[in-house]
Amino acid sequence: MSICAAGTLVSCGDQISKNTTALDYPETKKVDTVDTYFGTEVKDPYRWLEDDRSAETETWVKAQNEVTFDYLQKIPFREELENRLSALWNYEKIGAPFKEGDYIYFAKNDGLQNQYVIYRKKSEDAPAEVFLDPNKFSEDGTTSLGGMNFSEDGKTLAYAISEGGSDWRKIIVMDAETKEIKEDTLQNVKFSGISWKGNEGFYYSSYDKPEGSELSAKTDQHKLYYHELGTSQDDDKLIFGGTEDQKHRYVGGSVSDDNRYLFISARNSTSGGKLFMMDLSEENPKLKTILGHEETDSYVIDNVDSKLYIVTNLDAPNRRIVTVDASNPAPENWVDFIPETENVLTPSTAGGYFFTEYMVDAVSNVKQYDYEGKLIREVELPGVGSAGGFSAKEEEDVLYYSFTNYVTPGSIYKYQIEEGTSELYNKPAIDFNPEDYTSEQVFYTSKDGTKVPMIITYKKGTEMNGKNPTILYGYGGFNISLTPSFSIANAVWMEQGGIYAVPNLRGGGEYGKDWHDAGTKLQKQNVFDDFIAAAEYLIENNYTSSDYLAIRGGSNGGLLVGATMTQRPELMKVALPAVGVLDMLRYHTFTAGAGWAYDYGTAQDNEEMFNYLKGYSPVHNVKEGVEYPATLVTTGDHDDRVVPAHSFKFAAELQDKQSGDNPVLIRIETNAGHGAGTPVSKTIEQYADIFGFTLYNMGYTQLPKASQEQ
Repeated sequence: MSICAAGTLVSCGDQISKNTTALDYPETKKVDTVDTYFGTEVKDPYRWLEDDRSAETETWVKAQNEVTFDYLQKIPFREELENRLSALWNYEKIGAPFKEGDYIYFAKNDGLQNQYVIYRKKSEDAPAEVFLDPNKFSEDGTTSLGGMNFSEDGKTLAYAISEGGSDWRKIIVMDAETKEIKEDTLQNVKFSGISWKGNEGFYYSSYDKPEGSELSAKTDQHKLYYHELGTSQDDDKLIFGGTEDQKHRYVGGSVSDDNRYLFISARNSTSGGKLFMMDLSEENPKLKTILGHEETDSYVIDNVDSKLYIVTNLDAPNRRIVTVDASNPAPENWVDFIPETENVLTPSTAGGYFFTEYMVDAVSNVKQYDYEGKLIREVELPGVGSAGGFSAKEEEDVLYYSFTNYVTPGSIYKYQIEEGTSELYNKPAIDFNPEDYTSEQVFYTSKDGTKVPMIITYKKGTEMNGKNPTILYGYGGFNISLTPSFSIANAVWMEQGGIYAVPNLRGGGEYGKDWHDAGTKLQKQNVFDDFIAAAEYLIENNYTSSDYLAIRGGSNGGLLVGATMTQRPELMKVALPAVGVLDMLRYHTFTAGAGWAYDYGTAQDNEEMFNYLKGYSPVHNVKEGVEYPATLVTTGDHDDRVVPAHSFKFAAELQDKQSGDNPVLIRIETNAGHGAGTPVSKTIEQYADIFGFTLYNMGYTQLPKASQEQ
């Protein structure tokens, strides 16, 4: 393949014959299911695909995968991509160390291990031993470590495991000295932390096991339990959530470091919640309300005796820290400790200090304060990017933090808390040179005039000729911020001359609660408009063109892709919706989906909300006779967060109505969930398929890098 312009890494689209041909998709039967909302009838012809336990659905999944994998395996450079991903992935990765009891613990992956292994050592210079190896949890690597927490003395560990990527967990209790399992495994735990009360036992959260499908049945009432070591789970004490007046979808418990207080959060949505406390020093502790409404988010970060330090966005959309006495903790008694600023605050504690990370246009800025609220210093970071992990026990004099950006693999730094100095602790030895790449932040204008930031990353020397393969990645929801971080997969994409662009859409948390709220409910279209405007900016400024643009996102980002491709199908060449929320009329009827109503609203709320949701719901907006971009829908058959029926129904609609030859495929990972804990081997295969599909449908018959080298 010849090169269009000297020095470019792209191929000539007009010189390549079309790679796509009409595919013979499996037949997907239609049923006569009709729902009525406020007098409007809505057909749901693929409702039967919601039954994840039926043999009929299983047969459909197998048939779809046969077509999909047959297509993907015929991509001429797919194996080359997988080999390069494997080669680049194969370097030692080490997590930040932390101290528990007499040991220093850390996570490490030798390179291509499916799961990180937990190691420990007696001192900084002592040899390390394997403490816990999740790769031995299952033969295929699909059982992962889903959280761990040590007792106060560090002698007992409670850790959670996830099987097949499910949100349902089991909690196992282990003697940290001997590594022997201490008691029966706790079953049916979901959306839970593990918070110890000294060395006696711990608090955890779960739902009653649902009737019907464990993967898709609705889970509505979360409960907080206390497990005392040496007793049966059947005897665990219900602490909160067992009555109608305590009914909430998400309940969590956290014990203060001095073991005096239990703090309980209770919420019905992913944003906004109540806050309660119990004084565990009392013989029969009573539940006391700190915050009794669900309009804001607040949590206790620390306490000194009865003085509580609370992080809140009450009257502070970008968050502040307040203090109050535990004897009368209501908001009218709160006093500002670290006031709100124009940037979003995410604080932590370490070594007797507060560390406040501020997001300044999605980039980290960290300051250190004492417990009187006095600014000690601004922490000097290694560069412009994302820093995290400024936490340690009160008695520690060092902490370890991570730093990364789109071109810098995650490195660990050792920080002397009193002196305020950083030194490099671990830098990965990876076959990738950050100096060859550049990241630039731009601000573009969305449809309604809002300025939106976007970071664009690519190889230096890339010619902006409109023909660079580009992935536009977005999320835009649930107050989640997309900050710069390194990805091995994206490094391979950029090696091939690809551009990677990430806008910070409304609905996210980059500019606080107001920015989040501007992308929710009846303002959700703002998120799609921001994403569309990002694509238009990239095209107008010749980074790429519609023929070389792919859009990608997962979960709420899958909704973003689905809505964008159905609203503006001509804007991109490839669409990559992953584990997406795609049926906006029924999402709240599955698992914990009703808890997403803060962001989305539901079709039952009122007629206006129903019409708004129906107006952008991807499943309901696939139209006959439209040429949609080449689409690879990805999901997992065990996804119990966003059930795979969303993806099944969307793929069926697209395959039925697609005009033209652009392929519509669905890749269904078996024995996999929403993404957490996915084995490295499966992740590499997924990226080889995704990147292979993307480049092939942009017209490439060999990798762009190979084209340049000819």
